[in-house]
Amino acid sequence: MSIDSLGMKVGVVLLAAEVDWDGAMPAWDDVRTFAVGAEDAGLDSVWMFDHFFNRADAGTVEGMYEAWTTLSAIAVVTDRVQLGTLVMCTSFRHPGLLAKMAATLDEISSGRLILGIGAGWHDPEYEAFGYPTGERFARFEEAFTILRELLEGEHVTTSGRFHRLDDAVLAPAPRRRIPILVAGDGPKMLRLTARSADAWNTAWFGAPDRALGDALESFGRALEDEGRDPSSIERTIGVTIRDPDLPIDEADEPAFRGSVDDMAEMFDAYATLGVDHLILEVGPKTSASLARVAEALTRHRG
Repeated sequence: MSIDSLGMKVGVVLLAAEVDWDGAMPAWDDVRTFAVGAEDAGLDSVWMFDHFFNRADAGTVEGMYEAWTTLSAIAVVTDRVQLGTLVMCTSFRHPGLLAKMAATLDEISSGRLILGIGAGWHDPEYEAFGYPTGERFARFEEAFTILRELLEGEHVTTSGRFHRLDDAVLAPAPRRRIPILVAGDGPKMLRLTARSADAWNTAWFGAPDRALGDALESFGRALEDEGRDPSSIERTIGVTIRDPDLPIDEADEPAFRGSVDDMAEMFDAYATLGVDHLILEVGPKTSASLARVAEALTRHRG
């Protein structure tokens, strides 16, 4: 049976940051082992955040690996799992460069890339590296338009507010139409996603609740306003899962902390809501956590 025939897909965020590894950076061997373990466990995808670092309110800095470099390495040690970015900040790379990177990684991975993009949000990394924090939506909209056109094989000439291109083209062009996922929940971002993206993401949740219902309803209204067929775009949801034996950390809330049976029922509930892809941020990021998810997924799929 193919993955696509199994209905809702389930993936995990990779082990690639200090916060994932008891305050120390995991080594590449640890990152690779987790990714291969996710594939061996039958999960459908692995995902990377895109940040320089996370600076807490107290000023402490948590390190993390660069998303694209990591996924390129993961592409050659896995065979089946989709490779997703959750999400690439369009402020950090020129859209032409990002399009070129996407086409190359999709080739390396034999067509497994899900290109997730967003407008960014963590001001400390913008300020530290000199990126502008203003007009984020306008910058994102312009970058997204350029990115979409390049990935679809068009020659792009434009003189926008933030980017200028003169007969720009991807050579070689991607072998397939690379899916673009957009993460966001503001009205303008929802309308843009409904109009032009292949997938939408909202996060972070535990078991389905009223907040999730409100988010799905808002996206449904955006689809209706744009005249978009709801079946033509995927809904992806970020879900935080924590081992029930771990102490509760308020920063994780809301998080799911139930048993394997409870997790399988949660998967059932998300599938019933018409969710196409769950992206799990599990903790701790260990083989035992992957085994719990795999067992719940087996029970969910019957």
